[in-house]
Amino acid sequence: MAGKSRREIKELLGPVSNQTLDDALRGTPPPEWTRRPNAKDDLREAARELRTQGLSYNEIAARLDVAKSSVSLWVRDIPRPERFNYVANARRYEGLRRYFDSQREARAAEVAASATEVGDLTDREILIAGAVTYWCEGRKTKSYRRDSDRVLFFNSDPRLIGFFLKFLDTAGVARDDLIFTMQIHETADVEAAQRFWLEFTGASPLQFRVPTLKRHNPRTNRKNQGDDYHGCLRVEVRRSSHLYRKIQGWASAAMAAG
Repeated sequence: MAGKSRREIKELLGPVSNQTLDDALRGTPPPEWTRRPNAKDDLREAARELRTQGLSYNEIAARLDVAKSSVSLWVRDIPRPERFNYVANARRYEGLRRYFDSQREARAAEVAASATEVGDLTDREILIAGAVTYWCEGRKTKSYRRDSDRVLFFNSDPRLIGFFLKFLDTAGVARDDLIFTMQIHETADVEAAQRFWLEFTGASPLQFRVPTLKRHNPRTNRKNQGDDYHGCLRVEVRRSSHLYRKIQGWASAAMAAG
């Protein structure tokens, strides 16, 4: 029976069930001449080669113009490799860095020109901009959380914190009515960050509560670190339910204008 196809074997043996034939042929590879060519064999081999080079499923599918599901079937037995094309990536990023460096002055000039279009803000404009800023970044009372209305503003950008303090000044809030809480990762320089916010706000140390530390996750590749990282500052206004409703009204009126 060696070298014969299943059909030829059944013709020689006479009536026999497929199950019986399967049991008899188990472990015996079919003759090479019975194998049908697969039009996608070349694509499959190409996909496996690209996977060993570190390409993702999406990259392989795009390179070979095939479905991502096909790529998954072809290469899923290959462990996900580490990307080794470090030289090419380094060249690419270096090219991008040079391009953005060459455009830095032009971008800065464009920003400066736009800033002159704004000029000095009136009190009315500060109230409008501050209310909308709060509605984007501040704490808002929800229908499912009807606790007391109060003004709480969070941000890590000192410029935005500075503008919000100016907004509060314009709204008639005394600086003594403010409470500050710094939130920062526990691996950062907590004392230096606290000193930064104290100097920046000009507030009394008694207005600062104990910092809230975020637990460090070793698996997280944090970008917000270094000397410029000061954490996030929470600004709370005492007895601010009336101010909260005024901010809500200012923001609603500004947004309705659109």
